[in-house]
Amino acid sequence: MKNVKLFQTSGYRGIQSMLLLWGFIVLASCRPLPEKSGDFQLLPSPQQFEIRGVSRLGSDDVKSYYLPDGVDLPVRGERLQGLQPAGSPDQAQVVGRIDASLDVKAEGYALEIGDQQVKITGKDPAGLLYGFMTLEQLMEDAADQGVNLPQCTIRDFPELAYRAIHLDIKHHREKTDYYYRLMDRLAGYKVNAVIAEVEDKIGYELQPEVASADAMPIDEWVKLSDYAMARNIEISPLVQGLGHASFILKHDKYKDLRDDPASDWAFNPLDPRTYDVQFDLYRDAIRATPHGKYLHIGGDEVQTTGRGSGKSALELQLIWLNKVCRFAEEQGRTPIFWDDMPLKFAGVYRPMFDPDISREAVDSIWAANEKNLLEFIDQFPKNCIYMRWNYSDPGTYGNLKAMDWFTANGFRVMGATAGQTRWVLMPQNESNMENIRSFALSSIDKGLNGLLLTLWDDDSPHFELYMRGIMAFAEYAWAGDKRPIDALKPVYRRRAFGPALAEAQYAFIDSLETPVAYWKNALLADGSNRNNLAKMEVPGTAVIDLPDPAKKGEWSARNAERLNRAKALLGTCDSIAVRIQASRGKAVRNAYTLEVYEQVNEMVRFSLETLVALENYDLQTEAAPKGEALKKIAGLPEKFAGVRSRLEAVYGQTRLLNKPEGYLLDQDHHRHLANQSRSFDWQFLPEMLLMEKIAAETGEKGGLSPGN
Repeated sequence: MKNVKLFQTSGYRGIQSMLLLWGFIVLASCRPLPEKSGDFQLLPSPQQFEIRGVSRLGSDDVKSYYLPDGVDLPVRGERLQGLQPAGSPDQAQVVGRIDASLDVKAEGYALEIGDQQVKITGKDPAGLLYGFMTLEQLMEDAADQGVNLPQCTIRDFPELAYRAIHLDIKHHREKTDYYYRLMDRLAGYKVNAVIAEVEDKIGYELQPEVASADAMPIDEWVKLSDYAMARNIEISPLVQGLGHASFILKHDKYKDLRDDPASDWAFNPLDPRTYDVQFDLYRDAIRATPHGKYLHIGGDEVQTTGRGSGKSALELQLIWLNKVCRFAEEQGRTPIFWDDMPLKFAGVYRPMFDPDISREAVDSIWAANEKNLLEFIDQFPKNCIYMRWNYSDPGTYGNLKAMDWFTANGFRVMGATAGQTRWVLMPQNESNMENIRSFALSSIDKGLNGLLLTLWDDDSPHFELYMRGIMAFAEYAWAGDKRPIDALKPVYRRRAFGPALAEAQYAFIDSLETPVAYWKNALLADGSNRNNLAKMEVPGTAVIDLPDPAKKGEWSARNAERLNRAKALLGTCDSIAVRIQASRGKAVRNAYTLEVYEQVNEMVRFSLETLVALENYDLQTEAAPKGEALKKIAGLPEKFAGVRSRLEAVYGQTRLLNKPEGYLLDQDHHRHLANQSRSFDWQFLPEMLLMEKIAAETGEKGGLSPGN
């Protein structure tokens, strides 16, 4: 009370003292101003992002939230899991709300970080979720760098409404918990849909013979769908129909439904029982994915005869397409259909994929053949989305013209790009980033609803290695053309592994693509291809021969080009191994992804070292060195067993490596590597064949024999 009286009676000096004291009290209750501002790189790029300064909030200071009644707290990432409710807005570090009048597109949000509080306004619940996801990335950056959150304003929304990735599990399954973790990661990068190509990996109940023994039961699919939807990810199924039907028609029960009795590839579209089976599979797939709004029905790469009905392939496809589209609509789903076969039957297919055809030539082809489409245009379903896929040249004039034709004739169109096609071990072509970017930008430019990123399992690289392409897709489908690819790559490394790995010395993925591409056929005889091995009558003849000890140097001369390439790429692999090891030492998250890359590099390096070991033996003249070289060759099978074992141990942490016992392989018309054995042998077949040849020569005969 004396102090109060003093302030009341001491005039100007008393007031001045009181203000100074009050200032000291305020400063004592606040954190000191931070010294470092940090660097914040979000992915996908926000539409607007303005940093004004540094807040007093550290990454560990965001502990409480306030939301109005009726607004649920969205799913959060790891850094925001512990948020606790506050009694009022001024007691919370995060204040959220939903405002439908916010001037952004659906799923948009506004985020403002002031000195000591974060405000997030979502256009809708999805927008509020994405605001929290962006805050999570900002907190991650702050924690990584040991700095406070920035004072900033973000206004953000997606350019494409539907941003789906393709989860192709036809040839293998991941362990169930991997799919749940994947949904968390996809949500963090604002991917909002999955199209799951399920084939026999749903535990079908209406046609149980179709289901693989390792299929996920329908109730597990429902749980995963619920989990994904809580993260604004809608899962819709892709159940192949008409063609790509081997997973069904390989079974004796369904053989009489084949279009060609000798082939398990396609259904007979004129047999009513075809639809009994397909509709049962659709019903179960729809039940397994209760939040999906689409049913992808496939329909590509097929030409049926209707068992000699006399109807054209286009007529037969449209008969099938109308029946399945009508069924989908009755089930409350919008059907999606690969559009390539009608365009192929009409004679306008080639210009969609050939960038070298002139615009005049493309227009001429269309002028001559459009009548083939118009003749049947009334039979093209209007409730269907026609999916225009192009994985290598989406900006090709013929591709854009095909999209425009569908749109001009009142049909809905959606594009499909690719993060993985038929590449072995890992995606290549810089994760196909340029083509992902191109198709995303053309889809935005044409006002299309969305885009699908296909991730084919045909040659089945590890799914972790798809993530760079997925993050590029997330960037360009959400933000448009805000970042060039060269600027995106370090942001990917930063977000995936930590800020240290954004530095150029830790970039190795592009460098690894070249050795991997060479590895595919490195151990095969000229003219052989890894994809064809399982189809050869005598697979052992597909791999290279061994040096003939009676003809010194002949083998090396014959394989000179192969050896020069191998030695150059071996140096690349050695350099990559150093960079991966350094990256593992600096990574603060996703270390497992780096382990997978490491095993890919080691697998490639083994094959290249094998070639060098054979050359070394071939060129030796003196007995002792030749004996040592032979000993190294004899040790290769054991060394390979170790390389394989380590790779399988790493891959097996997330994937089911082998198909179930007794699994029935189909006829494999497209020679998918991952469909060529029940075990994981398909991944190593050339290496296995060569090691068997070496073991036979060095084990049984004690050395390489002349003319082996």
